[in-house]
Amino acid sequence: MSEHNELMMIKNMYDLEHTEAKELLLGLTYPWEALPLIKDYIKKLGEAIDKAGSDEYIKKGDSVWIHKSAKVYDTAYFGDNVIIGAETEVRPGAFIRGNALVGKNCVVGNSTELKNVIIFDNVQVPHYNYVGDSVLGYRSHMGAGSITSNVKSDKTLVVVKGYDEYSDIHIETGLKKFGAMLGDFVEVGCNSVMNPGSVIGRHTNIYPLSPIRGFVPEHSIVKTGNVIITKAGE
Repeated sequence: MSEHNELMMIKNMYDLEHTEAKELLLGLTYPWEALPLIKDYIKKLGEAIDKAGSDEYIKKGDSVWIHKSAKVYDTAYFGDNVIIGAETEVRPGAFIRGNALVGKNCVVGNSTELKNVIIFDNVQVPHYNYVGDSVLGYRSHMGAGSITSNVKSDKTLVVVKGYDEYSDIHIETGLKKFGAMLGDFVEVGCNSVMNPGSVIGRHTNIYPLSPIRGFVPEHSIVKTGNVIITKAGE
């Protein structure tokens, strides 16, 4: 294993005290390993809510649990296997297709689509975002129009790769669908695209209109032209 691979491990990207997925993620090495497990894990959490007889959640249908303190607009859509955390706002026209674990104090914006995701607490995807087969860390934020592209154009399996001094990174995931893994406190600029297999370390900022692919280390700035620099003082 490359020493650089460790930078993408769950323990180096996320504070697990800020997600209901803590139990799931503690048993894994890389965050994308959770993607095939999200559906069943949400079902498990939902069954625990039902069994406890909790009055903190409103249940819709067979498999949607929405915290009573969440603000949900009538025109938001919910598919199967969804949990919405406390104080989260789900705005008009949001399309939560299914298999979505959304934390506390989040914003799911107008016309934003979620599918097979873990969204940590205090995450904002507030305007016209597509987030599929992805994990978004604590206090990460996706600017208006930024999206995750979760399937390669040639439909082959996703490989996580590095660049320049990280060129020894080459991890075969075995996954056809893999959007982006955003670490804690990642800021993604408007209209950026996270291509399949994007892994962005914590406290990284991405300029608007950036096409991201592969691994970007923590405490970085991705500037126009995909120039990556380390933040001053880091």
